[in-house]
Amino acid sequence: MKKIEFFFDVGSPYSYLAYHQLPKIAHARNASILWRPMLLGGVFQATGNASPANVPLKAVYSKVDLERWARRFNVTFNHNPHFPINTLQLMRGAVAMQMRSDAEFHRYLSAIFSAMFEHPRNLGNPEEVAAVLEGAGISPLLFLELIKDDKVKAKLKSDTEEAVARGVFGAPTFFVGSDMYWGQDRLDFVDMALS
Repeated sequence: MKKIEFFFDVGSPYSYLAYHQLPKIAHARNASILWRPMLLGGVFQATGNASPANVPLKAVYSKVDLERWARRFNVTFNHNPHFPINTLQLMRGAVAMQMRSDAEFHRYLSAIFSAMFEHPRNLGNPEEVAAVLEGAGISPLLFLELIKDDKVKAKLKSDTEEAVARGVFGAPTFFVGSDMYWGQDRLDFVDMALS
């Protein structure tokens, strides 16, 4: 079976768009997705890149661009007024849930992406995160325990370092074999690579 590696961070609105679109491509091409949580802030720090939110003209344009892509993909998208949000704990949560089971990982991702970009909440606030997790049937106490686990911390760090070593500088980034594609606007190329 063909494989797509998907490096993402839940704080990236373009990762959110890809999260909704990539499974359709994978299904159509009989490919599997290897979900690769990484810390985008760590990638930016290592590569000298910056969030579009930190570049005033790009931030204005990105709002329009995201709305266009959401319409094209037929995905609900709402700008989160609480940005920027530090996603370190959230990405540790993604790694921890992935280490537990596929089902828990996907339930977690669905809840967090929804709270980030469908029904925006302040996920920089631990009480808001707890409420979102409870709504998804995930124990906030378990979440807090898991994100303190040294294995979880080490895995997020090493996966982020691996991403940078492989040339990743932003999110979302996809790999089909050794070929890298950056951005949800390159999904057509990912589709072609799988065909």
